[in-house]
This record gives sequence, C-alpha cells and structure tokens, in this order.
Amino acid sequence: MTAWMFLLQRASAAVLAFAVSVHLATILYAVRGGLTAGEVLARTRGNGWFLAFYLLFVVAVTLHAPIGLRNILREWTPWRGRSLDVALALFALVLLGFGTRAAFAVYLT
Repeated sequence: MTAWMFLLQRASAAVLAFAVSVHLATILYAVRGGLTAGEVLARTRGNGWFLAFYLLFVVAVTLHAPIGLRNILREWTPWRGRSLDVALALFALVLLGFGTRAAFAVYLT
C-alpha cells in the first residue's frame, strides 16, 4: 500500500466513524420518538444538511471500501497488477453511483 492510499484509508475511516455514529444516533432518535418512515422522509426532503452529510458519507465509503478490499485481495489471492486496480476503481464508481442515487432519493422524496 502506498503512503497516499494509507492516508486515504485512515482519513476515510475517521469520517466513517463520525458518520456511522451520527447515522445510528439519528435512527435511535427517530425510533424512540415513534417516527414512521414517511415522517422521517418528510423531515429529510429538501434538507440540504442531510444531503451534504450523506454525500460525505458516500464519498468516505467510496474511498474506504475499495482500498480495504484491494489490500485483502492482494493478501489472500494471487491477483495483482492493473486488472485488480481497474476492477476496484469500477467497484468504487458503482458505490459512488448507488450511494449518490440513494442520498438524492432521500433528499428529493
């Protein structure tokens, strides 16, 4: 792993630790408050802060997961080289696409 990838992995982990904590706290608040899924969506619709938060969450996942998966595959399999990097770059794009779509769905719904 290069120094740049090491830094990205650790920085994205820090962002994910914060984002997951906020996400879980929000879920607990909503459930304990008796909010329905429709009421939660009504509160997130058009809320730019929620959109920005979840887009940051998506970017952190998009950086973190492929780097970690690359390290696992390089350690446990003989797969190396450009094909591995291209496959994981495509995986990152898929994560980015689905995550962005989900964040905007909650924002627009």
